[in-house]
Amino acid sequence: MGLNMIQGKQGVLVIHGFTAYPESVGPLVDAIAARDIPVSAPVLKGHGKPSPEHLRGVTWQDWMKDAQSAYIDLSRKVDEVVIVGHSMGALIALNLAARFQDEQLDSLVLAAPPFRVTSMLGPGRPLHVFAPLLKRMFRNWELDTEFGDREEVCRKAHYHWAPTDAIFSFFKLIAYTEDRLKDVHAPFLLLLGGQDSTILKESAKVLDKGSATRPEEKEMLLLDRSDHQMFCDSEKERAIDAVTVYLNSRFRRTGP
Repeated sequence: MGLNMIQGKQGVLVIHGFTAYPESVGPLVDAIAARDIPVSAPVLKGHGKPSPEHLRGVTWQDWMKDAQSAYIDLSRKVDEVVIVGHSMGALIALNLAARFQDEQLDSLVLAAPPFRVTSMLGPGRPLHVFAPLLKRMFRNWELDTEFGDREEVCRKAHYHWAPTDAIFSFFKLIAYTEDRLKDVHAPFLLLLGGQDSTILKESAKVLDKGSATRPEEKEMLLLDRSDHQMFCDSEKERAIDAVTVYLNSRFRRTGP
């Protein structure tokens, strides 16, 4: 997925999650493009390949570099940018917001930001201290992506395992992003899945407490029946609708 080249005043950058194929946010990208809004959806390094082996040796700095390049490229074509990030993409979006504190970055849509993951080895979790030991013991990590809609075709658009070094680089990104929240001032819409089996609801509290965004510029929507992959799950229409409504509300501030 690349850039829909329709020129306009506002554009949207969509960033997918860790181990996800671009198809995981494909329905959202298509809905935004259908509204004649320039939209960029970069494929982060190691993703979108036939095998997760392509993630081996890849670090969170690589993913940040890809997303930052896409942001800069899009910002040269439009006057304002809204960043939509899903899961790890939400962490990357927050880092971009911390770095690009200017009028061109309008706001964020943060879908399932994983500040606290269900794995006991994740940052802020009881067994995180043992994470380096497991990294030395295991080369690969099995993954189980759950969906509220078990017939959803998007179920096949995700890696079923990942190199352990990539997993722990993702963990480092979580901790790094939490430390940078104090530099995030951008308005945001937070989307959470009520049945999320990947992240804990505590993630929302970490974001709310840590970010410098004014309370009146924080919005939240809970998708009761959705698991983690909300843009291609049982409530995908509702999730996509929420994003497009938010985009309309942000873009109306500066003109049609």
